Amino acid sequence: MKKVLKIMAIVIISLIVVLLIALGVYWHHNMHWYDKYQKALDKVGAEEKKFTLPNGNIINYGEVKNDKPALLLIHGQMGIWEDYALVMLELCKNWHIYAVDVYGHGGSSHDESLYYIDVNGDDIITFINEVIGEPTVVAGHSNGALTAAYIAAYGGENIAGAVLEDPPVFSTQGEGWEQSFAYLDTYKNLHDYNNSDKTECWEAYYLRNCYWGQLFMKDSMPKIADYAQSYHEKHPDEPVKIGFMPSSVWYIFQFAQEYDLAYGEHFYDLTWNHGLTHEQILSDIDVPCVYIHAKENTAEDGTYLCAASREQAERAVSYIGDNCRLIETSDSDHIIHTAHKDDYINAVDSLLK
Repeated sequence: MKKVLKIMAIVIISLIVVLLIALGVYWHHNMHWYDKYQKALDKVGAEEKKFTLPNGNIINYGEVKNDKPALLLIHGQMGIWEDYALVMLELCKNWHIYAVDVYGHGGSSHDESLYYIDVNGDDIITFINEVIGEPTVVAGHSNGALTAAYIAAYGGENIAGAVLEDPPVFSTQGEGWEQSFAYLDTYKNLHDYNNSDKTECWEAYYLRNCYWGQLFMKDSMPKIADYAQSYHEKHPDEPVKIGFMPSSVWYIFQFAQEYDLAYGEHFYDLTWNHGLTHEQILSDIDVPCVYIHAKENTAEDGTYLCAASREQAERAVSYIGDNCRLIETSDSDHIIHTAHKDDYINAVDSLLK
């Protein structure tokens, strides 16, 4: 009997040890998710630089030098240029890469008067003409894709093509905006936070009120938010990290300290478009174009859990015309350049000619 109990004790202890090791590996993986980005940037030899425009505005950017055709990458909301790190190794086989921080993000100018599609777009066109100085394919993600569309339409002779990666087309000019995931999850909360007494960090406030949290794990979110606040207080100069949750849930916090919350206000009140319509911009694109759409997904209450519906994507392509090709991914993951790297790289490379 003693021998049996001893064996059982050894088995239980072994299982506990294995479980603790597994939890440790899981925690470490989540806490160090960004390490692979830095390794990728080092591997391709990406250099961070700044360009000061004649008007005094600053565009921070990364560059992977070679003698290939020029490709300009424009990140989405709350990102920075390094967000493209995981696809740079493949892209640089065929492209000389430039990746910019849009205004209000990263090392580019933080000035609320610049947070408009045409203001930022025109300055990026100047960047293309003065820094790159040759025909360039422009690829943008999310609202960066809308900026890429603007540049494709009005950038002139140095624009060779455009890749529009899951832009929030039509919704961010008001079409179903207040029923969209982006509005309910991010922009309403951002606006409410900006108008609050800010007794906690943005990350904690977001987790306490985010749409997906209320939808899928409402009872757990207050404690998760409290943990985020505690982490922020202990590490005020670091991005908030939550080791017990998948990094795919909170990765956006990586760049939060380099993001001007005032930028998001222009999406909340729809002023980012600065009087321009998406229909007008898309109709003015004459260069070859690829629109990559993340598959449509909706919640039970009908809220779109995607940047654009299939109908909106098809309508956008129809405004551009026969020079645009529509590609749809197999799921609704918005960050296509990391979730579907092969699809993204193939789409970009299709514009080589």
